[in-house]
Amino acid sequence: MTRLKEKINEALSSVLPITLIVLLLSATITPMPLGTILLFLAGAVLLIIGMGLFSLGADMAMQPVGEGIGKTIVSFQKPIYRIVITFLIGAFVTIAEPDLTVLAHQVPAIPDMTLILTVAAGVGLFLVVALLRIRWQIDLKYLLIGFYALIFLLVCFSMDSFVAVAFDSGGVTTGPITVPFLMAMGTGMASLSRSQEEEDNFGMVALCSIGPIMAVLLLGIVYHPQDAAYTPFAIIEAETTQDIVRAFVVELPAYAKEVSLALLPIVVFFLAFQLFCRRFSRKHMIRICVGALYTFAGLVLFLTGVNIGFMPAGSFIGQALASLSWNWVLIPAGMIMGFFIVRAEPAVHVLNRQVEEITSGTIPRKAVLYSLCIGVSLSLGIAMTRILTGIHILYFIIPGYVLALVLSFFVPGVFTGIAFDSGGVASGPLTATFLLPMAMGACEAVGGNILTDAFGIVAMVAMTPLLTIQLLGLLMSVRNRRMQTERDDLPDVIVEFEEEEDE
Repeated sequence: MTRLKEKINEALSSVLPITLIVLLLSATITPMPLGTILLFLAGAVLLIIGMGLFSLGADMAMQPVGEGIGKTIVSFQKPIYRIVITFLIGAFVTIAEPDLTVLAHQVPAIPDMTLILTVAAGVGLFLVVALLRIRWQIDLKYLLIGFYALIFLLVCFSMDSFVAVAFDSGGVTTGPITVPFLMAMGTGMASLSRSQEEEDNFGMVALCSIGPIMAVLLLGIVYHPQDAAYTPFAIIEAETTQDIVRAFVVELPAYAKEVSLALLPIVVFFLAFQLFCRRFSRKHMIRICVGALYTFAGLVLFLTGVNIGFMPAGSFIGQALASLSWNWVLIPAGMIMGFFIVRAEPAVHVLNRQVEEITSGTIPRKAVLYSLCIGVSLSLGIAMTRILTGIHILYFIIPGYVLALVLSFFVPGVFTGIAFDSGGVASGPLTATFLLPMAMGACEAVGGNILTDAFGIVAMVAMTPLLTIQLLGLLMSVRNRRMQTERDDLPDVIVEFEEEEDE
């Protein structure tokens, strides 16, 4: 109970800032209907409880299972076993991601199952690439350069309106189920690698985010869809407290079913894995089962809260701000929300915890978190600027990725891995259920093209942390070199005295 209390307190500190911002806006320049604000507050409560349960469940179940499977796969003698099992894991975990089903429903030009299976195959293939990278000690930045060059080549042959869909898919498929499992799996694989380098623990999510982008671009080229438009979100409206209670009571079982179906492939795969490999003891199995229940309950509450409570509030705020005569306020308001809302993404806490554990605190958790917050804040500023001006997303995406890849040659490899992993981590359920409806509401209010101007916000959220976290690495490298230079200039007696003091 103590650990659960700690997790809920952590979730409270993450969700409270964005809740206060929404309440402040509602009390001043964007007064909300009472039903919408009550839906939001109820959603915030579910969000806090759900995040606490999910975080505890990820520690107890997702992390040890992923790490254990990663270690077992690397220990297989026959390469074909490693490749086949890794591919199947990537595909199963991706099919289990709820956000992928949402994406498939929003692209009516391509059959849902065709899109889901193709994206799952793409993630499975790039999970194999991630395994081979660790096994053969391939530098992550060279793989990223090659694959992103191929992506931008495919963009040249894709429909203009399909590009935002493709880049958004890279963010939504690395969600709350996929990220903890894949990151732990990468840690397990890296623990048995020959080099034992810190950067081997990162880059798994980064590479798996590439697969969906390429898959959707290829599907767009093959299918030649006449209409790449998204199906609009269904925004729940409530006028009375009875409507609010009914909304949550009706939708909670639906999300419970969705999460059950999402987790089922992982559970089946894990049970088959345990049956053949006997990796975990009975005591560990009991702990994992309890953790899986926490994960299930947490995800159900979290997804219910963000979809029912946060989506109407985001849509209303975007529309209200953009309708003002001084609608430029949409840009700073979006930046402030972006800074705080990323703290409420469940996978962000998983990444920060892994960074601190693997680097033994040499890369502070808070430094990574604030770099991530600044990156998402910049992405929201750019996204809202696009809505007001109609600038095409490629004018930001191409220079952003080019600069991020150039920076990878000037920072330690571990920062490149963390940065590109963070892109998939930051663009989670809250981005899809609060920031995207906010962008759509704003775009509708200014009479813009929702498909080309509002969509792509997930892609922007996934891109800017690549820059800010690598800039953090650059600053830390410069500081460390300066400290080392000053230390080298000291007399040997003083250096020996300082070393004795450190001991």
